[in-house]
Amino acid sequence: MSTPASTFQTFRDLLRYAVSRFQREKVFFGHGSANALDEAAYLILHTLHLPLDKIDPFLDARLLPEEIEAVLAMIERRVTDRVPASYLTNEAWLGTYNFYVDERVIVPRSFIAELIPERFSPWVSDADSVTRILELCTGSGCLAIMMADAFDNAQVDAVDISADALAVAARNVATYELQDRVNLIQSDLYQNVPAGQYDLIITNPPYVNSGSMATLPKEYLHEPQIALAGGDDGMDLVRTIVREAADRLTEDGILMVEIGNERAFAEAAFEGLPMTWVSTSAGDDMVFLVQAQDLRDWLN
Repeated sequence: MSTPASTFQTFRDLLRYAVSRFQREKVFFGHGSANALDEAAYLILHTLHLPLDKIDPFLDARLLPEEIEAVLAMIERRVTDRVPASYLTNEAWLGTYNFYVDERVIVPRSFIAELIPERFSPWVSDADSVTRILELCTGSGCLAIMMADAFDNAQVDAVDISADALAVAARNVATYELQDRVNLIQSDLYQNVPAGQYDLIITNPPYVNSGSMATLPKEYLHEPQIALAGGDDGMDLVRTIVREAADRLTEDGILMVEIGNERAFAEAAFEGLPMTWVSTSAGDDMVFLVQAQDLRDWLN
């Protein structure tokens, strides 16, 4: 039985209730917020159209009945349907960047995003000389947009097999007014990518192995499964991405691949390939990079 709205009066009341519900119902947090308190605060602030970075001034504000009803409806969907918060609000944040999202794309979350503000230093010694970037499996277009913003002289080709995902990406590219620098391409990896070589190829591809796919929390079932599933060892698409990158990179080009918790499978799939594991907030197991010459030597 649902809790009557008349039970609540203030923001604080709803916050306490939401945190309790999230924890009691064992809601999973893997799409932005790290815990029940952060997720509850975000959903309530968003629903009430309040600044997302200010909570203290509003904690004891009395709310209108319709505001309470709206917040309770949001909490109920999050708990009962296990819909990720970003789909409920149609927005996701990566650093200071805000993106539109819906269930046509996975919720943006990438450790590569942490490396973009420093323009991949020290591996990229002259960021101003980077003129062509390729992003494979772009989804919502978030990394392509951040790359275009960071590398002023670069054109970015952003690729996805899904027309639905590219429609979302186009909306985000337009929001950031980068239509002249981010080129969206529907393609099965490199298949429809224009001829030529790139200074950087980056990708956060489907990499979840089949065993992990079978045990994903319910929240992940709302996301396009094509954007998650990577085959038995998670490396189905990664193998193609790595091998075909050799012909697509400039002489000093770099390939950067995010593989989540699949380091062991990646090292097994590319035995002998010199891979540099990059430090991120989650440790040294999530992202690797390969220099073009090392990749060519490995293939030969």
